[in-house]
Amino acid sequence: MGNIKQLPISSCKFVGLNIKIIYTFNVMKAELLTIGNEILIGQITNTNSVWLAQELNLIGVEVIQITSIGDDRKAILQAFSDAQQRADIVLITGGLGPTKDDITKQVFCEFFETNLILNNEVLLDVTDFFAKRNKTVSDINKKQAEVPNGCFVIRNKNGTAPGMWMEKGGTVFVSMPGVPYEMKAMVSHDIIPEIKKRYKLPFIYHKTVLTQGIGESVLAEIVSDWEDNLASQNISLAYLPSPGVVRLRLSAQGDDETALKNKVENEVKNVLPLIQKYIYGYEEYGKEQPKLENIVGELLLEKKLKLALAESCTGGYISHLITSVAGSSAYYNGCIVPYHNEFKHQLLQVNQSIFEKYGAVSQACVEAMAAELLSVFKADVSIAVSGIAGPSGGTPDKPVGTVWIAVAYHQNIVSKQFIFGDNRQRNIHMSAITALNMLRKLILNIEQ
Repeated sequence: MGNIKQLPISSCKFVGLNIKIIYTFNVMKAELLTIGNEILIGQITNTNSVWLAQELNLIGVEVIQITSIGDDRKAILQAFSDAQQRADIVLITGGLGPTKDDITKQVFCEFFETNLILNNEVLLDVTDFFAKRNKTVSDINKKQAEVPNGCFVIRNKNGTAPGMWMEKGGTVFVSMPGVPYEMKAMVSHDIIPEIKKRYKLPFIYHKTVLTQGIGESVLAEIVSDWEDNLASQNISLAYLPSPGVVRLRLSAQGDDETALKNKVENEVKNVLPLIQKYIYGYEEYGKEQPKLENIVGELLLEKKLKLALAESCTGGYISHLITSVAGSSAYYNGCIVPYHNEFKHQLLQVNQSIFEKYGAVSQACVEAMAAELLSVFKADVSIAVSGIAGPSGGTPDKPVGTVWIAVAYHQNIVSKQFIFGDNRQRNIHMSAITALNMLRKLILNIEQ
């Protein structure tokens, strides 16, 4: 186990010897248990575990397993027993409601060989909760004030189900309500401060490099030698691919926070010469991942540039991303969605001969649209996209997933062809983020 099992001084016998006691520790290991049939049948998404894992990592606690189980007594007992063998602390969410299907408290009592007792402080909390809402407390609601005898009660300021902290065989078990805002308040205000007070924890530091325009396997080949060197620095590397983006997460742990961060940041600098043209940002663990639409928006604001879009296969999705950013009206002039060739010709002056000779999904078409957008919208920069999103419409020369993207910055136009695949929604998403990154590179004069 990773936690420190420290004997109280009163239990140590000193027989005239000079004794130097050295406390050592490994990373404290945590397991997350979510209880509820609604999770197992896919009725709700287990966002609690994602948030808890981040919060624990930020204080130096390593999550080694996440388990979801139904409202079944035997299954819960077995999960408790299994988790005790693996973890120093087990955080449990769900199953604390007042109805008969919520059985976590009863199972808690069985596991810890105790019984439920009425806690007057919790009863007062429950009574006040309903009084503030001009509601009467029912007998069922009052049962929320019953807690296992011997537990440390974590009072719930946002609901009626209290949290419960108990220990068995050196492992801490903490049960919390499954309602996210109730659970988060307990963790932030009570549980994390208690963990930090009880245990000496190492620092865990994560830094994530965000790349776009390169696949996971190709990226791995490029950074192979650099990756091999990370082990000697006690830094681990994880590849986190998603459509159009690959995130490289560097992780390290140790006692000296400053030295730890410097070591990781130095390795990030070492990889820059290899993949700099693919990097569009960095992610700090526990903070929201930077989005390309935000990064491009900040760049447009900084350069005082106005943007216009022409979206055929993406159908306005890039515009949606741009306008999802607050304040985008300062740099975004508008969008045309000319889905049919007739309107590419009428609204953006694409010559009919281009359709006849090259087709709408072509370099000539998107470059003509991008150039005309600057005039139509009085813009400084533009993006034009035309492609075959699928699942039908492909040809041997232009299969489903073929997309042409052009970006313009005054007189400079860059265009590229991509073949993304056969999934319509993924093609639309990948076209959008690829287009945004192409525009970012053009403005910054980065190699495409």
